[in-house]
Amino acid sequence: MGSTGSGKTTVCRLVDFDDAEFAHKGNYQFINLASGSNLRAGSGLESCTNEVQTSLPFNVGGQPVILIDTPGFDDTTLTDTDVLRIIAAYLVTTNKQGARIAGVIYMHRISDLRVGGSARRDFRMFQELCGEEAYPNVLIVSNMWDAVTAEDGNAREQELATKDIFFKPILDKRAKMLRHDNTQKSAHSIIQNLVEKEPVVLQIQRELGEGMDITQTAAYKQLDKEMSELAARHEKELEALREEMADAERSQDEETRNELQEEVRKVEAELQQAQNQASRLASEYQAELRRIEEMLHVKEG
Repeated sequence: MGSTGSGKTTVCRLVDFDDAEFAHKGNYQFINLASGSNLRAGSGLESCTNEVQTSLPFNVGGQPVILIDTPGFDDTTLTDTDVLRIIAAYLVTTNKQGARIAGVIYMHRISDLRVGGSARRDFRMFQELCGEEAYPNVLIVSNMWDAVTAEDGNAREQELATKDIFFKPILDKRAKMLRHDNTQKSAHSIIQNLVEKEPVVLQIQRELGEGMDITQTAAYKQLDKEMSELAARHEKELEALREEMADAERSQDEETRNELQEEVRKVEAELQQAQNQASRLASEYQAELRRIEEMLHVKEG
């Protein structure tokens, strides 16, 4: 898991699982180097996937492994509620089928000059998906070390590990932070930290498996908080735009007024979209469950 373009993966050990068919945008080198797969990658800044992708099965330390790639919450083609729906439905369905997660790898680009708001939001969602009980099975893996000097990379790594707004809270609860140097040996060494661990049930799997509505989960509550803050910003922006429109009308500046009117329509549409996402989530989650169950040939009971 991780932001779009970071090389995000979830690691799943095959436990009581023999269906070979269970076998995005990001840096796919980790998955492809580790597994010999050839997962799709986008080009430029655009994400190329709208679903979960899985690697071919392979072995690490004598253990069969599958890597699972998920969309990021800053995906360029999906809304955040779409991403939550897709990830939640996949994890719940595969857990029901008997595939157990040995651990989760959160990928972070050490080449990023700063950790922006979207990346921090993505990590907050990651925390709520996993839950604190799963933190000992979490690895924070930094990549793209060849794009920075050793001095800059070390300084960024130290900041990420020691500041509460970044990874310190999860590291304090027994998650680990490791480096990936873009080789298969490095990827397998990272995965080795997880394959011997007892499988873990993530918080989102436990909540939905117990019959909780997706809109009551910790992950959705965090997402709803983010959307409410976004809506408040949109409302403030609309207020400012309407004041500017009134000024333009008083000064008979028709060109400026028309430009502002178009901007108002755009912001109103974004606000309406955010409001509609929540109302659609529950029904679309059930539809996604049915789609994935059919895809993975899951049978009730």
